Amino acid sequence: MIDIFNKFYQGKRVLVTGHTGFKGSWLSIWLLEMGAEVIGVGLDPYSEKDNFVLSGIGNKIKADIRADIRDGQKMKDIFKEYQPEIVFHLAAQPLVRLSYEIPVETYETNVMGSINIMEAARVTDSVKVVVMITTDKCYENKEQIWGYRENEPMGGYDPYSSSKGAAEIAINSWRRSFFNPKDYGTKHHVAIASVRAGNVVGGGDWAKDRIVPDCIRALEAGKPIEIRSPKAIRPWQHVLEPLSGYLLLASKMWQEPTKYCEGWNFGPRTESITPVWDVATKLINNYGTGELKDVSDPNALHEANLLMLDISKAKFHLGWEPRTNIDLCVALVADWYKRYQQEEVYELCVEQIAQFVKS
Repeated sequence: MIDIFNKFYQGKRVLVTGHTGFKGSWLSIWLLEMGAEVIGVGLDPYSEKDNFVLSGIGNKIKADIRADIRDGQKMKDIFKEYQPEIVFHLAAQPLVRLSYEIPVETYETNVMGSINIMEAARVTDSVKVVVMITTDKCYENKEQIWGYRENEPMGGYDPYSSSKGAAEIAINSWRRSFFNPKDYGTKHHVAIASVRAGNVVGGGDWAKDRIVPDCIRALEAGKPIEIRSPKAIRPWQHVLEPLSGYLLLASKMWQEPTKYCEGWNFGPRTESITPVWDVATKLINNYGTGELKDVSDPNALHEANLLMLDISKAKFHLGWEPRTNIDLCVALVADWYKRYQQEEVYELCVEQIAQFVKS
C-alpha cells in the first residue's frame, strides 16, 4: 500500500501545475493511487519518452489541460471551472544553463507564473492549501559546507536561481499581504507554503543538462558519458523523497491551516551529498555498462559547485526525513531506465513508489 497519509487524499480535488514534467508526473501518479481527483495544468511534455507520456497519466486524471502559467486569466478560469481544494505548483523553467539562453522567459515563468497561481487561488473559494515548489538554488549561495536553513537570504547567481529566489520573495509577500495566518478565517481561507528540494533524480527524466538523462542517453547510444562538472557536489535525492514531504506538508496544512505557512527544505541525508562523478559511477555500476569521460571546461557558464540544505526543521516540525540513501536512490533510478522499454510504465512507477514507502 502506497498511501502513508491515512487516506487524506482520497476524494480530494488536487490541482498540479507542471503535471507533464518529471516531478509533476510522479506526483500525479502517487495522488491517483491514493484516490485523489487530479487536475493537471501544464505545457506539452519534453519528449515522447517522458514519464508522463509513457505512463499514460493524461488518460487517467480528471483533467489534462495544456496551458501556460504566464497567462493569468487562463489560470483563474481553470481554477474557477475545476474548484481545486489543494494546489501543488511545480510548473517552471527548471534548467540553469537554459536560463542563460532565455533569461526573460525564465523570469516570466518562474516569478510571474507563480504570482498568477497565487492570484488564481486568491479568487477561488474552494482552495484551502497551496504548496509552491521552488528549489534549493533560491538561496544566496556562498559555497559553504553548512546546509542552508529556511531563514537564510534568497539570491542566485544565474537567471534560473535568481528567478526562484525572486519567486520566494513574492510568495512571502503574498502570504503576508493576502494569506496572512493572522487573518485566516476572517479575510481569507488559504494556507500557503513554499518548499525547496535538492538535486532530484528518478525515472522518466529526459531534460537537457541533467546528469541522469545525460548518462542514460549516452548509455543507450553506446557512447562514453561526458561529465561536465565532475567535482561539483550536489544533494542527490530520489524524486519520491521531496514529493513525500510536499504531500505530508499539505495534509498538515489542511488540518492546522495557520501553523505551517512558511518555507520548508526537503533535502537528502548528509551521506547523499556527493560529487557528480561518484553518482555517475554508481549509475554505471547499477546499469551494468558504460564509461565516464571528464570534459570539464574552465570557461563554462557558472554553476554552483557546492550547495546543501539543512532539513532539521522538516524533521522536527513535520516528522519527515529521507527514506533512502544514495545507493538505493541510484538503484531505483537505474532500475526504471533498464525496464521502461519492456514494461507498463505506470505500473513500474507504482511499484517503485511502494518500494520507496517500505524503505
